[in-house]
Amino acid sequence: MKSVLSYMKWPLIVTVAGLVLAGFVGWEYERNLSGVLTFLFIAAVLAVLEISLSFDNSIVNAQKLRTMTPVWQHRFLTWGIVIAVFGMRIVFPLLIVVIAAHVNPWEAVVLAASRPDEYSRIIHDAHLPIAAFGGSFLMLVALRFFLDQDKAVDWVPGVETAFRWLGAISGIAVGVVLIAVLVVIQFLPAEDGLVFISSAIWGIVTYLLVDALGHVLDRWNESTSTSDVARSGLGGFLYLEVLDASFSFDGVIGAFALTHNLFLIAIGLGVGAMFVRSMTIMLVEKGTLAQFRYLEHGAFWSVLVLSVIMFIQTLHHVPEAVTGLLGASFIGVALVNSILWRKRHPGLVPHQH
Repeated sequence: MKSVLSYMKWPLIVTVAGLVLAGFVGWEYERNLSGVLTFLFIAAVLAVLEISLSFDNSIVNAQKLRTMTPVWQHRFLTWGIVIAVFGMRIVFPLLIVVIAAHVNPWEAVVLAASRPDEYSRIIHDAHLPIAAFGGSFLMLVALRFFLDQDKAVDWVPGVETAFRWLGAISGIAVGVVLIAVLVVIQFLPAEDGLVFISSAIWGIVTYLLVDALGHVLDRWNESTSTSDVARSGLGGFLYLEVLDASFSFDGVIGAFALTHNLFLIAIGLGVGAMFVRSMTIMLVEKGTLAQFRYLEHGAFWSVLVLSVIMFIQTLHHVPEAVTGLLGASFIGVALVNSILWRKRHPGLVPHQH
């Protein structure tokens, strides 16, 4: 079986290449050693930020990938990383500027290169609809896990058992999200409230559409034909791409707190995304989720907390360090509890969701 280091080979190569590129960008902008070192430091911090905010993403991705065919697993882990790095870390921020500033894509690139403060301002002004969309989508992702009546293991027995009992109520997940949205808009100005609720509804609709598509394509998977299996894999692929986009919102927006340079942000977050991809592969191939009884639960609690934080961020700024530490804490405690469970039950195989 492959070692952990072997899974990290490409991320380490990309890290070296990214740091070299960050140093080059720093020299082009600052023309001195101090500027180069500053850019190198910021790129490293951005990579750590991305990893800390997205570790739960790798666990959730691994859970979904287990149900996909090897072909579509490979496609997500190859095409998906291209979409994740270039789509979410470069194209997405540019697209925000294109829409908000009513400029063409090339003008957005020029704006990012020549007027980074203005570029950053536009990105931050778009934070409200982004947080509403991402928060509602991620909250539904987490609630789907906890409300599933077929879930056989509870990490927090009283709370998760109650969640599962509520799962018998049709449409309860959407109802919970809508209640959360209604609570938030009570504290927003009228003009912001309209933007927030419309964006949140789009997040709900997107989740329902992707989920419905997955169910339709899964039915075709009952056939043994290659085309039907491919369609089923497509549903899972689309679900994971939207999921990754929702997770990425927080990192992309948070990156502008460290630097306004689009190219440096792309390098730092891209390096972090490569580590997240490799962690996902390792979780799938080494069967880590099956070995640690509560790891999935910790990840989905982290997702639920992240969705709540995204809603809160529309009212008050929450430091990215807090978001990352909370997510890591849930996963860390779940990992420790899983190890303790294995020690108490050495002869049993952890039963998974």
